[in-house]
Amino acid sequence: MSLRRRVLLFLSLLGIVAAAVAVPVASADQKRTPADCAAALDCSIDDIDLLTMAERLELVRGMESGHGAELGVPDRWRNIEGVITFFRDHQLGAAGTWVSYVDAGIVEGIERGLALAKGLPGGDFGNPGSAKWATYITGDWATRGQHDKAWSEAEQASTEHGVAVAESHGQHATPVEQRFYQFSETYRWALRNRPVALDLLAVFGPVIAPGLTHARVPFYDWFTDVRESAPSYKGCEMAYGLAQMHPIEGVFGAAGLFLAYVTELFEEYRQTH
Repeated sequence: MSLRRRVLLFLSLLGIVAAAVAVPVASADQKRTPADCAAALDCSIDDIDLLTMAERLELVRGMESGHGAELGVPDRWRNIEGVITFFRDHQLGAAGTWVSYVDAGIVEGIERGLALAKGLPGGDFGNPGSAKWATYITGDWATRGQHDKAWSEAEQASTEHGVAVAESHGQHATPVEQRFYQFSETYRWALRNRPVALDLLAVFGPVIAPGLTHARVPFYDWFTDVRESAPSYKGCEMAYGLAQMHPIEGVFGAAGLFLAYVTELFEEYRQTH
């Protein structure tokens, strides 16, 4: 082989190696940052899936203090902050897992809801919760019950979308994750059913915990306040602990689960009020 051909072959091989090495670098560069997502409001569920829980917490807070503040909703996802903080502290929700996709579906819904509320292009990204979040953000809710119902319906749609995306990637909830998920369902049920929940507390309060009957309204308002992170964080700790041990036996429906969780939640409330 001539010297010239050897040089050309060497350069060709060098180019192939350089291209192969460049691929991972290019992929890494494509990861969106929390600040970028919060500013542009155009990160997909797959973009958000790649973010750590600490980064997602930064993203949610960035959306609240940025576009959320501009739209008059600077603190409406503090309870989401509490859940994400719990995931971060317990090393749950690594990229590509069921927990990650479900959480990413919720965050994407909020993001695109803000985008739609601001009239930005891009649509709902296929997330049914996006339009509901936009309606919630721009709505004028005369009562706490109306407000909570709109919030809950938006999160429910975003959550179910996250579940569907997770399953499309072959990710399904473990028994523990499914039992933990029931707690989030109970929370959304409580938001949608204020009169029923308060009636249940009035009837079963004397059995569940001393003092609950008379404190049921402030307790319920604390537990369902979307502007608070502590109740959701403490609720997650309690629910995950129970989920790891066993299912809640003999309890049927969201109302039954709500009452099953109230005892420990009320104790947390009494310690802080």
